[in-house]
Amino acid sequence: MLMGRVFIVDDEEHVRKTVGLALKQGGYEVLEAADGEKAIALIQSYPIGFSVHAIICDIDLPKMNGHDLITYIRAKLPLVPVIVLTGHPDVQSAAFLFKQGVVDYVIKPAQAQTLLDSVRRAIGEQALQG
Repeated sequence: MLMGRVFIVDDEEHVRKTVGLALKQGGYEVLEAADGEKAIALIQSYPIGFSVHAIICDIDLPKMNGHDLITYIRAKLPLVPVIVLTGHPDVQSAAFLFKQGVVDYVIKPAQAQTLLDSVRRAIGEQALQG
C-alpha cells in the first residue's frame, strides 16, 4: 500500500539514494532532484500541479540554496510540509526555517526510522490541517 509521495532534494547522490531507499521500504513513492534549479524545473513540469505529500530538502545546494528553494516551495506549494535534512546544523538557520513553515529539522546522517517518523508526522499534520 502506497503511503504517499515524497520529494527529496539533495546534491549528494548517496544521500538521495539512501533516503529514497528508506522511504520506499516504508511504503512511499519517491521523486528526486540534485539541486534547487532541478527541483523547480520538476515542480513546473507538472502542468496540472505538482503533487507530493512531503518534501525533504537539504540547505547547502548548488545553483540555488535551500533557503531560496524553500521560499519558492512555500509560495507555490503552501500546504506541502517541508522537512530540512542538513549536514551543517545551525540554530539560527533552524529558527529562521521554522518561521518559514518548515515542519522538521533533521541532521545528517539520519537513521531510516527517524526519517520515516518525520515524514509520517509531517503527512499526518498536513492531513489534519487539510
